[in-house]
Amino acid sequence: MAEPPLEPREGGENVAPGPPSGRPGRRAGRRSAGGAPQPRWRPPKLTFARVSGLDRSGPAPPQTQAGAPLNPWTLPNAIGFARLALIPAFLAISLSSHDGRDALAATLFGVIGWGDYADGIAARLTRQYSRLGALMDPVTDRLLVVSGVVVDWRFDLLPRWALAVLAARELAMIALGRYGLSRGVDLRINWPGRLAVAPVMGGLFFPMTGQLKLGEVLLYVGLALALSATALYIRTGLLQLRARKRAAQRAER
Repeated sequence: MAEPPLEPREGGENVAPGPPSGRPGRRAGRRSAGGAPQPRWRPPKLTFARVSGLDRSGPAPPQTQAGAPLNPWTLPNAIGFARLALIPAFLAISLSSHDGRDALAATLFGVIGWGDYADGIAARLTRQYSRLGALMDPVTDRLLVVSGVVVDWRFDLLPRWALAVLAARELAMIALGRYGLSRGVDLRINWPGRLAVAPVMGGLFFPMTGQLKLGEVLLYVGLALALSATALYIRTGLLQLRARKRAAQRAER
């Protein structure tokens, strides 16, 4: 029986069938139940679109998949650790200012936010993909968003109802992500979620520089995209859970 076609997934790279090694349990030599060799991941050619993240076609690197080793000691993860460590510094400086419009704090927020692109580019250039990076990046992004919400709320820089909805969404995504992983659901970022990042971050950042109206408009755009992404995540997760349940029921027969 032939293998089903591979579905394109975020962060993806090209795959090609690997030759059998004669030893089960090795990636290049694994075979399906029907005897066909399973596909072996092959890094893609580095182009500007691939390095910049514009081209995310194909399956995700196996190093980022559930069950892969964490592999923490990589250049992209070093950037990720630095981003995480700077969040408390951003909060301390912002909350100690008199109006939340501190130049250093705003600069730190921008550096942490843009660091997400930097570690992605570093991973694609060095091929240093890791499971830890795949898990750490979205958590760091959400902690940064919640931190920005705290500052903008504290100094009343943006409508508080919108900030409350955004914070609730980010915290809910962390909880849903943990719930899904505990049940074998490993969701990949969808395009509404990807497009929401820039307006959400910009919406939180610009009020810290005094651009209140621009920040408010960007916040509304980002919030609409983020809520749409959440609805898609929930739908995809439920479909995966139902598929796993059906597969378990067939296996019991």
